[in-house]
Amino acid sequence: MIRVTVWNEFRHEKSEPAVRAVYPEGIHGQLASFLAAPDVRVRTATLDEPDNGLPQSVLDETDVLLWWGHMAHGDVEDATVDRVWQRVMDGMGLIVLHSGHFSKIFKKLMGTSCNLKWREDGHHARIWNVKPSHPIAAGIGDHIELEQEEMYGEQFDVPTPDDLIFISWFPGGEVFRSGMTYHRGNGKIFYFQPGHETYRSYYNPDVQRVIQNAVRWCAPDHPRERLFDHFEALEDLSDANQ
Repeated sequence: MIRVTVWNEFRHEKSEPAVRAVYPEGIHGQLASFLAAPDVRVRTATLDEPDNGLPQSVLDETDVLLWWGHMAHGDVEDATVDRVWQRVMDGMGLIVLHSGHFSKIFKKLMGTSCNLKWREDGHHARIWNVKPSHPIAAGIGDHIELEQEEMYGEQFDVPTPDDLIFISWFPGGEVFRSGMTYHRGNGKIFYFQPGHETYRSYYNPDVQRVIQNAVRWCAPDHPRERLFDHFEALEDLSDANQ
């Protein structure tokens, strides 16, 4: 059983009718709706819950955490970020979606500004599958066509990824590394660009398939405990200097 927690700010849906019209159950509700499976147990958490919805007890029971944030990155408590960071180091998977690129946790894990170019113009986007052999791309064809998506463009100030799986193209001529993996400690991380709050990207079957695949790829696979600090010798060193 893969235990998934879908985290969302849940601020846009409360304050903006246009967002609520697209995601009446919240972005987290839509994500949870297509992730549930016989071997996947899904729960949701939001920013305004106690401990930002992510107390240690929830994180300890989470194998993969999905993160969607935009307008309230600064409202996430540093203590929450520290708890999530430690769980990733210990082996929890993390999927960062769309504007979550600017979240405190993603910037801490990447060690860079995670800044980029952007433009909200309502045009279409084409997400090219450049590594079809990767498990996250399983079942995805040559490209994913989205009727509307916010333009994100290079330069994307992130470290060179372990795997570049998707590259997006926009009608303004921009391109963007829109699907990338990283390893941090024992944890696996996937960043995926689609998901602007007023567009229907999370209803697209191919986008859903990518996120479903990513959950399975990010799930911990019996990570070995990391050992640091003082370490006793494995052999008898009493005569080592004689």
